[in-house]
Amino acid sequence: MPKPINEILLDARGLEPPEPMEKVMQTLALLRVGQSIRLLLHREPFPLYPLLAERGYRHVTRMEADGSYVILIQPATAAAGEDPPGQ
Repeated sequence: MPKPINEILLDARGLEPPEPMEKVMQTLALLRVGQSIRLLLHREPFPLYPLLAERGYRHVTRMEADGSYVILIQPATAAAGEDPPGQ
């Protein structure tokens, strides 16, 4: 399924900490109303989750068959019931 236009794809697989978190924070600053971030990582970004919550964002995380992660990040006020990563 093609990536929605209102979604920014951020492929941080292979980047070492703190680069993925820095890239997410930079991208959050660029988000417009209605946009979200689809983050691809090779490990689960546990330190990122509380930072997102503090800034008013929610996330849905899914582990892929290859052990990588897809994290959908959107404002906490985004409509509930939106498709999780990969749907």
